[in-house]
Amino acid sequence: MPGTALRQTFSRPENDRQVMTSWERFLDGGEPGSDALRRLIDDSWRRCHGAVDPARDQAPPPMRDDALHGVLESSAELVEASATVMASAREFLSETGTVMVLTDAAGVVLTVEGDSSLRDPAENIHLMPGASWSEAVCGTNAIGTALEIGQPIQIHSAEHFCSGIKRWSCSASVIRDPMNQSVLGAIDISGLSDSYSRHSLALAVAAAGRIENRLARREMNLRYRLLDHYLERLGKAGRDGLIVFDRHGRAVKANDRAADLMTRLAKLRQDPAQAIRDLTLPWRAGRLEPEKMPDWIDQNWIEPVLVGDERLGSILVLPDHSAPLRRAALREAPVALHGNTDAFSRLIGQAPRYQAAVQRARQLARSPAPVLLLGETGVGKDAFAHAFHEMGRDPKGPLMAVNCGGFSRELLTSELFGYAEGAFTGARRGGMIGKLEAADGGTLFLDEIGEMPLDLQPHLLRVLETGEVYRIGETRPRKVRFRLIAATNRDLKAEVQEGRFRMDLFYRIAVTVLQLPALRERIADLGLLAEHLLAQIALRYGVEAPKIGDGVLDVLERHDWPGNIRELRNVLEGALLICEGDVLQVAHLPPDLCDAVPPPADDLRPADAGISPLELAEREAIMQAVRAHQGNLTTVARDLGIAKSTLYTKLDRFGLKESVAILRAAQG
Repeated sequence: MPGTALRQTFSRPENDRQVMTSWERFLDGGEPGSDALRRLIDDSWRRCHGAVDPARDQAPPPMRDDALHGVLESSAELVEASATVMASAREFLSETGTVMVLTDAAGVVLTVEGDSSLRDPAENIHLMPGASWSEAVCGTNAIGTALEIGQPIQIHSAEHFCSGIKRWSCSASVIRDPMNQSVLGAIDISGLSDSYSRHSLALAVAAAGRIENRLARREMNLRYRLLDHYLERLGKAGRDGLIVFDRHGRAVKANDRAADLMTRLAKLRQDPAQAIRDLTLPWRAGRLEPEKMPDWIDQNWIEPVLVGDERLGSILVLPDHSAPLRRAALREAPVALHGNTDAFSRLIGQAPRYQAAVQRARQLARSPAPVLLLGETGVGKDAFAHAFHEMGRDPKGPLMAVNCGGFSRELLTSELFGYAEGAFTGARRGGMIGKLEAADGGTLFLDEIGEMPLDLQPHLLRVLETGEVYRIGETRPRKVRFRLIAATNRDLKAEVQEGRFRMDLFYRIAVTVLQLPALRERIADLGLLAEHLLAQIALRYGVEAPKIGDGVLDVLERHDWPGNIRELRNVLEGALLICEGDVLQVAHLPPDLCDAVPPPADDLRPADAGISPLELAEREAIMQAVRAHQGNLTTVARDLGIAKSTLYTKLDRFGLKESVAILRAAQG
């Protein structure tokens, strides 16, 4: 660092008296000019003059807990990446008279760690989570000024703009996004004036660097996983163009066809061609579609890339000559393919267990009692929920669906209960109605209710018992009446025993329970389901449904279908898109379904080619758990501490799906 810049960055306590004289002269309307006053401090004072009260002796009061939760949620990755650094600060700053402070890009304090003896002085000036230390609020200070100028800075004693914090010494460095260099927050070392050390700034810079490295490693790991998915998808692209977007909406990869197809699509619109690098698909958490999506992009062309509950990014599939066909997909398929008023008759299947479930559902439909739908992911719980609504007492009322596993705790709380205007930072003007309130007079469908955070469950229970809901930030209850349909792929009784689900809520939602069979338990229905789903898919795409060719059902019946009907639908949709004739053949199915030669039953491991030693160890751990639990993937996922959807992804990645199927068959 050049000498001049170095002098600008570090404080010189020996100049403190001269700096104080300059500050007093500046407040009296004179020029603060002094060789002892650094230019960065002079510039900051001028920004603060007339905007900040120089007599301020503390930051504004910290925000309320619910608002702080929202801020922490929006900075969750920064907090997670900083966790190790902040934890170590408890030890290496102990008895130093200093604390380490992490803030977001607006200067709001997220966490504080360090010497416990400084707790009272820090709280006296509101140097605590939820308080804002931006320069515009608190005047010249290391946190706010570092964020303002985008570089490390040390501010000591008299250099602060506000008189009430002039007995402090602080050193801060900004934390930047390793991908686009935008400022994410700041890390600060603060203490009373006698704790001054030039090394404090070096420590802040080093800590910021460690945090940025952790963010970079996480981002690259997510990028590699995204590109792995792209390589798998590339084999199914055909003549389509593919553009991969990371989770921030930045284009990171494209196949050879993408640029040409973008040009052709632009000509159809008579618009200038857009370069791939200029195309963005920003996707905010909790949203079902990207923000500011160009109007020429059909939402059906976007494939979100999810691993468990984590969004890695998305793939934009640009159709070739079939663009008009794809655009027809915006039309929703009619709810029924035939004019039957019995909604349950639209549920396809003749297997005895499935028909027993449908018949029991018909009996329960007219009752207002809550229903708990049990079954694996993709068995069609949402279809049953819609049928319950249509055949219930209030079919003309609203049907509100919420996936309890698709949101963070804070977002799920807002989604369910809504909030009043000004309830927290970022709350929209006029507030927001929650799904509990919106379902009044109709049906509320809570999918994946087993994923609901434990501390949120008593609030839902209270609504179910009293029929009253409070929006966040309000004290006035609102009356609601709805039919509750809940669904889960978890064993809620086991969850209750493990303390992960409240017993009182379980008995409140499980007044009646309906178990839906997995697809592998009703293989005889595969033909009916395949024909029905093909007809639906073809109708959405505006084409004739192909016939199912010889051998296709044999291939489908050999598959284990861990994703059940949802997986079958995806397989058939992919096959339809590459089927150019009027018969769907085995060749149109994904290659992993068409491998008709199973491995020997005593060899449950795939070839090791292309798998790292770490992945080999992970694969072996998965297979050991599969053997221990005799192929029960629900208990395997619980034993490994991962989501079931993540387990399926790993089984597919490591080539273990066929091995698991063989093991299950051997168990008989």
